[in-house]
Amino acid sequence: MGDDPEREGLKETPDRVLRSYKELFWGYGQEPASAFKAFKEDGPRKGMIIIKGISYYSTCEHHLLPFYGTAFIGYIPNNDTLIGLSKPARLVRIFSRRLQVQERMTEQIVNAMDFLLQPLGCGCVTKGYHLCSMARGVKQERMEMEYSTLRGNFLEEQKVRDEFFSRIPI
Repeated sequence: MGDDPEREGLKETPDRVLRSYKELFWGYGQEPASAFKAFKEDGPRKGMIIIKGISYYSTCEHHLLPFYGTAFIGYIPNNDTLIGLSKPARLVRIFSRRLQVQERMTEQIVNAMDFLLQPLGCGCVTKGYHLCSMARGVKQERMEMEYSTLRGNFLEEQKVRDEFFSRIPI
């Protein structure tokens, strides 16, 4: 890039970048099942559970630039199986801490929820700001992207889908 790699401010940069990458790409060393510990509740639960405002930070696999945003996850338990409030947030963190695109990350979150929890239905909406489009390319200051993925009755039943989308800020 034309700078002196031996100058004081850059000498330790390779080591700092390595430490940073270990944190940024922490999700590769994690299995989604490690985020889950379902528990049984007395009596069946059929209401929709929505966890809102899960912050995430990720790295675009195309440009190695950050993208960040918020995830909203909903599910309807199958009988009496529930998960704690922190579990979906951990799942988001596992998938966001990998080289990603927002669409695949959203689908991975829902696929893991569907497989590990086996709910009647589930869905995830992610909102994201991408530095690759903010700092280069189209150079839009605050262009937000939304992506959603649905499974089970969230996909198959209009009233369930409508309830989910009406309860999250989109």
